[in-house]
Amino acid sequence: MKALILVGGFGTRLRPLTLSFPKPLVEFANKPMILHQIEALKAVGVTEVVLAINYQPEVMVNFLKEFEKRLEIKITCSQETEPLGTAGPLALARDKLIDDSKEPFFVLNSDVICDYPLKEMIEFHISHGGEASIMVTKVDEPSKYGVVVMEETTGKVEKFVEKPKIFAGNKINAGIYLLNPSVLDRIELKPTSIEKEIFPRIAAENNLYAMVLPGFWMDIGQPKDYIKGLNLYLDSLRKKSSSKLATGPHMIGNVVVDESAVIGDGCLIGPDVAIGPSCVIESGVRLSSCTLMRGVRIKKHACVCSSIIGWHSTVGKWARVENMTILGEDVHVRDEVYSNGGVVLPHKEIKSNILKPEIVM
Repeated sequence: MKALILVGGFGTRLRPLTLSFPKPLVEFANKPMILHQIEALKAVGVTEVVLAINYQPEVMVNFLKEFEKRLEIKITCSQETEPLGTAGPLALARDKLIDDSKEPFFVLNSDVICDYPLKEMIEFHISHGGEASIMVTKVDEPSKYGVVVMEETTGKVEKFVEKPKIFAGNKINAGIYLLNPSVLDRIELKPTSIEKEIFPRIAAENNLYAMVLPGFWMDIGQPKDYIKGLNLYLDSLRKKSSSKLATGPHMIGNVVVDESAVIGDGCLIGPDVAIGPSCVIESGVRLSSCTLMRGVRIKKHACVCSSIIGWHSTVGKWARVENMTILGEDVHVRDEVYSNGGVVLPHKEIKSNILKPEIVM
């Protein structure tokens, strides 16, 4: 079985982190985003993953070589020379996706984090006998999204309603598909939207079915959703394999800590914290709802809340970093400095307070 992951563009919504690494390689809960997906695909028997990409393919390929060996799965790239939307990349990768087996293939949006019930999706796809299956998730505010209107009993998709003004349903496209190879015959090699052009055509022929995603779902392509996604992911981890969560008198709620990280005395850590490899947390530090990437140092009595601290950055003694502050790679916050929502580009030193959300170039 094969899969295609829509990696796409420059990851502008997650800058400044994506100035250092392509978005799929940015860690989420101490693991590159894309690896969560590749591991889930491998677990249901996928043997080859194609990355549809138009940005920094060399970095991606070199990085993933190591995982290719470790997971024993083939990873290749299909590079766009111009942006092709969400369907064009499938036409471009056609020769990589089709083989003699005529098996369906997965398509995933690289920003999506969930429990990946892919085995259930394969069973669902076989049971309905249609041409394509999409995963949908229930949301509280459907007016912000395109809504999928479907038959509740069979899952057959009736229509799509883009950002409805009046209530049309509460299920939205979750960015995970299982498609028969025949779907590729519907897609031309040009910029095309799978959601707005291809799926409505398949639905009109009564050949598109939707499965409601059990468990959590989040598109983590921007900082506030990344932080919210971490909360949902760690919550799910507690239910499924709580042994992966850190425990101890200074831990509150769900926390993941890399085994190489060092944590000092008198800290209070959690809930919803991810501490990456080689991090050093000095004594008396307070951390909550935050991610520390590899090699971060948080000095004595500093406080980090609702923020993402990029690789090899430092937060000084008694400093306070909060309200969706995002520090790029190698940023150094001086002692006793306050950041309220500062978005700081790589290789900067912050010597004075950031009193309101702003970008520091």
